Amino acid sequence: MSGTPQFSAENAQGRFHRQANRFTSVITADGSSGYPVEPGRYQLYVSLACPWAHRSLIVRRLLGLEAVVGVTVVDPIRDDRGWRFTLNPEGRDPVSGAQFLGELYRDSDPEYQGRYTVPMIWDRSSGRVVTNDFPAITIMFETEFRRYHRPGAPDLYPAELRGDIDAINALVYHTVNNGVYKAGFATSQAAYEDAFDALFTTFDALEDRLARRRFLIGDRLTEADVRLFTTLVRFDAVYYTHFKCNLRRLIDYPNLWAYARDLYQRPGFGDTTDFVHIKRHYFQTHDQINPNRLVPKGPYIDWTEPADRSHLPERA
Repeated sequence: MSGTPQFSAENAQGRFHRQANRFTSVITADGSSGYPVEPGRYQLYVSLACPWAHRSLIVRRLLGLEAVVGVTVVDPIRDDRGWRFTLNPEGRDPVSGAQFLGELYRDSDPEYQGRYTVPMIWDRSSGRVVTNDFPAITIMFETEFRRYHRPGAPDLYPAELRGDIDAINALVYHTVNNGVYKAGFATSQAAYEDAFDALFTTFDALEDRLARRRFLIGDRLTEADVRLFTTLVRFDAVYYTHFKCNLRRLIDYPNLWAYARDLYQRPGFGDTTDFVHIKRHYFQTHDQINPNRLVPKGPYIDWTEPADRSHLPERA
Protein backbone atom coordinates (compact mmCIF):
# COMPACT_ATOMS: atom_id res chain seq x y z
CA MET A 1 0.00 0.00 0.00
CA SER A 2 2.93 2.26 -0.19
CA GLY A 3 2.93 4.76 -3.03
CA THR A 4 1.09 8.03 -3.56
CA PRO A 5 -0.88 8.77 -0.39
CA GLN A 6 -4.57 9.59 -0.15
CA PHE A 7 -5.70 12.51 1.99
CA SER A 8 -9.24 13.25 3.14
CA ALA A 9 -10.93 16.18 1.41
CA GLU A 10 -11.50 17.97 4.71
CA ASN A 11 -7.90 17.59 5.86
CA ALA A 12 -6.92 21.21 6.41
CA GLN A 13 -4.24 20.40 9.01
CA GLY A 14 -1.86 18.60 6.68
CA ARG A 15 -2.41 15.16 8.20
CA PHE A 16 -2.07 11.91 6.30
CA HIS A 17 -5.19 9.73 6.07
CA ARG A 18 -4.87 6.23 4.69
CA GLN A 19 -7.44 5.08 2.17
CA ALA A 20 -9.99 2.63 3.56
CA ASN A 21 -9.90 -0.93 2.22
CA ARG A 22 -12.74 -1.46 -0.26
CA PHE A 23 -12.73 -5.25 -0.68
CA THR A 24 -13.19 -7.06 2.63
CA SER A 25 -14.57 -10.52 1.88
CA VAL A 26 -13.11 -13.41 3.87
CA ILE A 27 -11.92 -16.85 2.81
CA THR A 28 -13.34 -19.32 5.34
CA ALA A 29 -12.50 -22.90 6.25
CA ASP A 30 -16.17 -23.92 6.09
CA GLY A 31 -16.95 -21.94 2.95
CA SER A 32 -19.73 -19.98 4.64
CA SER A 33 -18.45 -16.72 3.15
CA GLY A 34 -18.78 -18.00 -0.40
CA TYR A 35 -14.99 -18.21 -0.62
CA PRO A 36 -13.93 -21.63 0.73
CA VAL A 37 -10.33 -22.49 1.50
CA GLU A 38 -9.11 -24.43 -1.55
CA PRO A 39 -5.46 -25.04 -2.47
CA GLY A 40 -4.57 -23.32 -5.74
CA ARG A 41 -7.71 -21.23 -5.94
CA TYR A 42 -6.38 -17.91 -4.66
CA GLN A 43 -3.58 -15.64 -5.85
CA LEU A 44 -1.83 -13.18 -3.55
CA TYR A 45 -0.57 -9.99 -5.23
CA VAL A 46 2.33 -8.24 -3.50
CA SER A 47 5.05 -5.66 -3.86
CA LEU A 48 8.31 -6.67 -2.21
CA ALA A 49 8.71 -3.01 -1.28
CA CYS A 50 5.42 -2.71 0.59
CA PRO A 51 5.45 -3.38 4.35
CA TRP A 52 1.78 -4.38 4.38
CA ALA A 53 2.34 -6.93 1.61
CA HIS A 54 5.56 -8.13 3.24
CA ARG A 55 3.53 -9.26 6.25
CA SER A 56 1.52 -11.64 4.09
CA LEU A 57 4.67 -13.12 2.52
CA ILE A 58 6.25 -13.74 5.92
CA VAL A 59 3.15 -15.45 7.32
CA ARG A 60 2.64 -17.50 4.16
CA ARG A 61 6.24 -18.72 4.48
CA LEU A 62 6.11 -19.37 8.24
CA LEU A 63 2.92 -21.42 7.91
CA GLY A 64 4.05 -23.36 4.85
CA LEU A 65 1.26 -22.11 2.57
CA GLU A 66 3.44 -21.66 -0.52
CA ALA A 67 1.76 -24.53 -2.39
CA VAL A 68 -1.72 -23.45 -1.24
CA VAL A 69 -1.74 -19.72 -2.10
CA GLY A 70 0.05 -18.50 -5.24
CA VAL A 71 1.97 -15.22 -5.42
CA THR A 72 2.46 -12.60 -8.13
CA VAL A 73 5.06 -9.88 -7.50
CA VAL A 74 4.57 -6.46 -9.09
CA ASP A 75 7.23 -4.07 -10.35
CA PRO A 76 8.66 -1.97 -7.48
CA ILE A 77 7.97 1.29 -9.31
CA ARG A 78 4.38 2.46 -9.10
CA ASP A 79 3.26 5.20 -11.48
CA ASP A 80 -0.04 6.99 -12.14
CA ARG A 81 -1.44 3.81 -13.69
CA GLY A 82 -0.69 1.79 -10.56
CA TRP A 83 1.27 -1.40 -10.05
CA ARG A 84 2.58 -3.15 -13.19
CA PHE A 85 3.46 -6.77 -13.96
CA THR A 86 6.73 -6.00 -15.75
CA LEU A 87 8.67 -8.65 -13.80
CA ASN A 88 6.79 -11.42 -15.63
CA PRO A 89 7.03 -12.66 -19.25
CA GLU A 90 5.57 -10.18 -21.77
CA GLY A 91 4.78 -7.78 -18.91
CA ARG A 92 1.63 -9.66 -17.89
CA ASP A 93 0.46 -11.45 -14.80
CA PRO A 94 0.86 -15.16 -15.68
CA VAL A 95 -2.32 -16.02 -13.78
CA SER A 96 -4.83 -13.42 -14.99
CA GLY A 97 -3.10 -12.10 -18.11
CA ALA A 98 -3.46 -8.52 -16.87
CA GLN A 99 -0.80 -5.86 -17.49
CA PHE A 100 -1.78 -3.73 -14.48
CA LEU A 101 -3.12 -4.66 -11.06
CA GLY A 102 -5.84 -2.07 -11.59
CA GLU A 103 -7.42 -4.25 -14.27
CA LEU A 104 -8.31 -6.84 -11.64
CA TYR A 105 -9.84 -4.17 -9.43
CA ARG A 106 -11.91 -2.66 -12.25
CA ASP A 107 -13.10 -6.08 -13.45
CA SER A 108 -14.37 -6.72 -9.93
CA ASP A 109 -15.98 -3.29 -9.52
CA PRO A 110 -16.15 -1.03 -12.62
CA GLU A 111 -17.10 1.91 -10.37
CA TYR A 112 -14.12 1.57 -8.04
CA GLN A 113 -12.36 4.93 -7.68
CA GLY A 114 -9.66 4.21 -5.10
CA ARG A 115 -5.99 3.31 -5.45
CA TYR A 116 -5.08 -0.20 -6.55
CA THR A 117 -3.36 -1.50 -3.43
CA VAL A 118 -1.29 -4.47 -2.34
CA PRO A 119 -1.53 -6.94 -0.76
CA MET A 120 -4.61 -8.19 -2.55
CA ILE A 121 -6.10 -11.66 -2.92
CA TRP A 122 -7.81 -12.61 -6.19
CA ASP A 123 -10.08 -15.59 -6.78
CA ARG A 124 -9.21 -17.58 -9.89
CA SER A 125 -12.65 -19.24 -9.96
CA SER A 126 -14.76 -16.08 -10.08
CA GLY A 127 -12.13 -13.71 -11.50
CA ARG A 128 -12.85 -11.25 -8.69
CA VAL A 129 -10.91 -9.50 -5.95
CA VAL A 130 -11.64 -11.17 -2.61
CA THR A 131 -9.87 -8.75 -0.28
CA ASN A 132 -7.36 -5.94 -0.09
CA ASP A 133 -7.88 -5.67 3.68
CA PHE A 134 -4.23 -6.01 4.65
CA PRO A 135 -4.71 -6.47 8.43
CA ALA A 136 -7.17 -9.31 7.82
CA ILE A 137 -5.12 -11.26 5.28
CA THR A 138 -2.51 -12.60 7.70
CA ILE A 139 -5.14 -13.36 10.36
CA MET A 140 -7.05 -15.31 7.72
CA PHE A 141 -3.94 -17.32 6.83
CA GLU A 142 -3.36 -18.03 10.53
CA THR A 143 -6.90 -19.13 11.35
CA GLU A 144 -8.96 -20.19 8.32
CA PHE A 145 -6.08 -21.95 6.52
CA ARG A 146 -5.03 -23.94 9.60
CA ARG A 147 -5.79 -27.28 7.93
CA TYR A 148 -2.97 -26.60 5.45
CA HIS A 149 -0.31 -25.33 7.85
CA ARG A 150 2.96 -27.24 7.67
CA PRO A 151 3.72 -29.63 10.55
CA GLY A 152 5.27 -27.69 13.40
CA ALA A 153 4.16 -24.30 12.08
CA PRO A 154 3.96 -21.63 14.80
CA ASP A 155 0.58 -20.54 16.09
CA LEU A 156 0.95 -16.85 15.32
CA TYR A 157 -2.48 -15.86 16.64
CA PRO A 158 -3.23 -18.14 19.62
CA ALA A 159 -6.71 -17.68 21.05
CA GLU A 160 -5.49 -17.10 24.60
CA LEU A 161 -3.18 -14.24 23.54
CA ARG A 162 -5.38 -12.45 21.02
CA GLY A 163 -6.33 -9.66 23.40
CA ASP A 164 -2.66 -8.86 24.08
CA ILE A 165 -1.71 -9.21 20.41
CA ASP A 166 -4.55 -6.96 19.25
CA ALA A 167 -3.70 -4.30 21.83
CA ILE A 168 -0.03 -4.02 20.88
CA ASN A 169 -0.92 -4.22 17.18
CA ALA A 170 -3.24 -1.23 17.57
CA LEU A 171 -0.50 0.86 19.20
CA VAL A 172 2.17 -0.19 16.71
CA TYR A 173 -0.10 0.42 13.73
CA HIS A 174 -1.05 3.97 14.69
CA THR A 175 2.34 5.18 15.88
CA VAL A 176 4.88 3.03 13.99
CA ASN A 177 3.54 1.15 10.92
CA ASN A 178 1.32 4.02 9.79
CA GLY A 179 3.18 6.55 11.94
CA VAL A 180 6.13 6.74 9.54
CA TYR A 181 3.68 7.58 6.74
CA LYS A 182 1.99 10.21 8.90
CA ALA A 183 5.38 11.86 9.31
CA GLY A 184 6.56 11.37 5.74
CA PHE A 185 3.43 12.62 4.03
CA ALA A 186 2.50 15.38 6.47
CA THR A 187 2.04 18.75 4.82
CA SER A 188 2.15 20.86 7.98
CA GLN A 189 4.84 21.18 10.64
CA ALA A 190 2.40 20.38 13.44
CA ALA A 191 1.17 17.20 11.80
CA TYR A 192 4.73 16.07 11.11
CA GLU A 193 5.91 16.74 14.66
CA ASP A 194 2.91 14.98 16.21
CA ALA A 195 3.60 11.84 14.18
CA PHE A 196 7.36 12.10 14.79
CA ASP A 197 6.93 12.39 18.57
CA ALA A 198 4.43 9.51 18.75
CA LEU A 199 6.74 7.28 16.70
CA PHE A 200 9.79 7.76 18.90
CA THR A 201 7.78 7.60 22.13
CA THR A 202 6.64 4.15 21.03
CA PHE A 203 10.17 3.17 19.98
CA ASP A 204 11.38 4.06 23.48
CA ALA A 205 8.64 1.93 25.04
CA LEU A 206 9.41 -1.01 22.73
CA GLU A 207 13.13 -0.71 23.51
CA ASP A 208 12.34 -1.10 27.20
CA ARG A 209 9.85 -3.92 26.60
CA LEU A 210 12.28 -5.95 24.49
CA ALA A 211 15.01 -5.74 27.12
CA ARG A 212 13.05 -8.35 29.09
CA ARG A 213 11.25 -10.32 26.36
CA ARG A 214 12.46 -12.30 23.35
CA PHE A 215 9.33 -11.23 21.44
CA LEU A 216 6.62 -8.63 21.87
CA ILE A 217 4.34 -11.15 23.61
CA GLY A 218 6.84 -12.82 25.90
CA ASP A 219 8.46 -16.04 24.72
CA ARG A 220 6.30 -16.65 21.63
CA LEU A 221 6.64 -15.43 18.06
CA THR A 222 3.26 -13.99 17.06
CA GLU A 223 1.43 -11.86 14.52
CA ALA A 224 2.56 -8.81 16.50
CA ASP A 225 6.23 -9.46 15.71
CA VAL A 226 5.50 -9.85 12.00
CA ARG A 227 3.72 -6.49 11.91
CA LEU A 228 6.48 -4.62 13.71
CA PHE A 229 9.31 -6.25 11.76
CA THR A 230 8.22 -4.99 8.34
CA THR A 231 8.55 -1.38 9.49
CA LEU A 232 11.79 -1.95 11.39
CA VAL A 233 13.51 -3.61 8.42
CA ARG A 234 12.74 -0.55 6.27
CA PHE A 235 13.51 2.06 8.89
CA ASP A 236 17.17 2.93 8.44
CA ALA A 237 17.15 2.28 4.68
CA VAL A 238 14.11 4.46 3.94
CA TYR A 239 12.06 6.02 6.72
CA TYR A 240 14.93 7.64 8.61
CA THR A 241 15.81 9.87 5.66
CA HIS A 242 12.98 9.71 3.12
CA PHE A 243 10.20 10.24 5.69
CA LYS A 244 12.29 12.50 7.96
CA CYS A 245 12.04 10.11 10.93
CA ASN A 246 15.55 11.04 11.98
CA LEU A 247 15.68 11.38 15.76
CA ARG A 248 17.44 8.02 16.04
CA ARG A 249 18.16 5.09 13.74
CA LEU A 250 17.05 1.55 14.44
CA ILE A 251 20.69 0.60 15.02
CA ASP A 252 20.85 3.19 17.83
CA TYR A 253 18.42 1.09 19.93
CA PRO A 254 20.33 -1.89 21.36
CA ASN A 255 17.29 -4.05 22.10
CA LEU A 256 15.15 -3.12 19.09
CA TRP A 257 18.09 -3.61 16.74
CA ALA A 258 19.02 -7.00 18.24
CA TYR A 259 15.35 -8.06 18.16
CA ALA A 260 15.05 -7.05 14.48
CA ARG A 261 18.19 -9.03 13.60
CA ASP A 262 16.90 -12.02 15.56
CA LEU A 263 13.80 -12.02 13.36
CA TYR A 264 15.64 -11.26 10.12
CA GLN A 265 17.87 -14.29 10.58
CA ARG A 266 14.87 -16.65 10.85
CA PRO A 267 13.37 -18.37 7.78
CA GLY A 268 10.48 -16.28 6.46
CA PHE A 269 11.82 -12.89 7.49
CA GLY A 270 15.18 -12.17 5.87
CA ASP A 271 14.50 -14.36 2.86
CA THR A 272 11.37 -12.36 2.01
CA THR A 273 13.14 -8.99 2.42
CA ASP A 274 14.37 -7.29 -0.76
CA PHE A 275 16.25 -4.06 -0.09
CA VAL A 276 16.65 -3.32 -3.81
CA HIS A 277 12.89 -3.29 -4.34
CA ILE A 278 12.36 -1.38 -1.09
CA LYS A 279 14.76 1.45 -1.94
CA ARG A 280 13.81 1.67 -5.60
CA HIS A 281 10.13 1.93 -4.77
CA TYR A 282 10.26 4.57 -2.09
CA PHE A 283 12.89 6.80 -3.63
CA GLN A 284 11.60 6.53 -7.21
CA THR A 285 7.84 6.57 -6.64
CA HIS A 286 7.26 9.47 -4.24
CA ASP A 287 8.02 12.38 -6.56
CA GLN A 288 6.57 14.93 -4.16
CA ILE A 289 9.25 13.96 -1.61
CA ASN A 290 12.15 13.05 -3.90
CA PRO A 291 11.56 14.83 -7.23
CA ASN A 292 14.89 13.80 -8.77
CA ARG A 293 14.23 10.14 -7.88
CA LEU A 294 17.80 9.52 -6.79
CA VAL A 295 18.30 6.28 -4.86
CA PRO A 296 20.88 6.58 -2.05
CA LYS A 297 23.69 4.02 -2.05
CA GLY A 298 23.68 3.59 1.74
CA PRO A 299 23.37 2.84 4.48
CA TYR A 300 25.46 -0.28 4.91
CA ILE A 301 23.94 -2.34 7.74
CA ASP A 302 24.95 -5.87 8.65
CA TRP A 303 21.70 -7.73 9.27
CA THR A 304 23.66 -10.97 9.71
CA GLU A 305 25.49 -9.76 12.81
CA PRO A 306 24.64 -12.15 15.70
CA ALA A 307 21.59 -10.97 17.61
CA ASP A 308 22.75 -12.29 21.02
CA ARG A 309 19.24 -12.76 22.39
CA SER A 310 19.48 -16.43 23.27
CA HIS A 311 19.54 -15.53 26.98
CA LEU A 312 15.88 -14.58 26.69
CA PRO A 313 13.46 -17.54 26.78
CA GLU A 314 11.75 -18.75 23.60
CA ARG A 315 8.98 -21.31 23.50
CA ALA A 316 9.81 -24.21 21.20
